[in-house]
Parts: sequence; structure tokens; C-alpha cells
Amino acid sequence: MSKREDAQKDAQDKDKAALRRRLLQLRRATPAATRLAWDQQIAAQLLDWCRRHQPRSMGVYWPIQAEPDLQALYPILSGAGIQLALPVVHTRHAPLTFVQWTPGDMMEKDAHGIPVPAFRETAIWPEVLVIPCVGFNRDKFRLGYGGGYYDRTLAAAPAIRPLVAIGVAYQCGLADFNSEPHDAALNVLITEQACLA
Repeated sequence: MSKREDAQKDAQDKDKAALRRRLLQLRRATPAATRLAWDQQIAAQLLDWCRRHQPRSMGVYWPIQAEPDLQALYPILSGAGIQLALPVVHTRHAPLTFVQWTPGDMMEKDAHGIPVPAFRETAIWPEVLVIPCVGFNRDKFRLGYGGGYYDRTLAAAPAIRPLVAIGVAYQCGLADFNSEPHDAALNVLITEQACLA
């Protein structure tokens, strides 16, 4: 990489960091009652997608930093026969591992303070990943927290059975940013306003 390309990448990284901070601040400033209503709309659209596509397994997430909170939906999905799994970070620069989880299972906090299943013996590769987004653009690329965990996970998807990546975000997370070569576009994007496939 040339010095000019290095400088451009540094500028782009700084722009994304500033955008990430702005979007997180916007999300946190949204009243809790408004976010609750948006969460219900997102959950209804995700449930509708599941009824139409009938996945057998789904990687979900435990909400942090005012992410869309879909926890009320998880028992419904589990009751419909969808095997749920939660992400676990084993190594910093590696893909996520997904372990089987049923709502009500014992939980403990990981090194980042995020609840994970206490019993993590059964890893699975879900058919569908539900991925929270800090932001997203019109081409369905997501902006995350910058750790690259989901990017590495999507890149590691088995070629024989690629997974479906569903991003969930609030519509206020729509932003204009360029994707990078290692970024993977989402297959589906769900906000409180729309389900875009």
C-alpha cells in the first residue's frame, strides 16, 4: 500500500469512528419508550420473515448500548422450533463462535460484560445470523463497533451452506459511508420502518 493509500485509509477510519460515535449518541438519546415501540416493530418484521422462510437455526444477540432489544421475541422463535444460538468471543481476531441457547438457560458475563450462556459446550453454525448494526448504508453494508467480529464470521461462512445475514437497526442509523473490500453486505436489513431483502 502506498503512502497516499495509507493516508486515505486513515482518513476513512477516522470518518467511520466519528460516524460511529455520532450514531451511538443518537441511539442513546432516543427516549426508551420510542425505542421500545421500534423494537416491537422490528421484532414483528423478523417474526414475519421467519414464518415465511422457516429457518431451523438462528444466531441472535444480547442487546448492549441501546441496540434493538429483541429478547421478548426469542421465546416465540424457540417455541416455533428454531434452535437459537448466542455469539461467544473466544479469540480477539477470530470469527465468533455460536453456542446453542434456549431462553431461560443459565447465563454469565464474558470479559466484555456481555451475557453469554453459562454452558457453552454445543457450538453450531446457524442458518441465519441476526446482526445488530450501529449504522447501515443504502447498499446494506453495516457499520459495527469496529472490532470486525461479524465481518470475520461472515467471511468464514461455509461455502456449502452459506448463512443468511439479517441486519437489525433503527432507521436513524441510515448513513452514507463507503464499504471496504473485507466488508460483506447483509442479505436482509430490518428497521422499524421496513424489511429490505
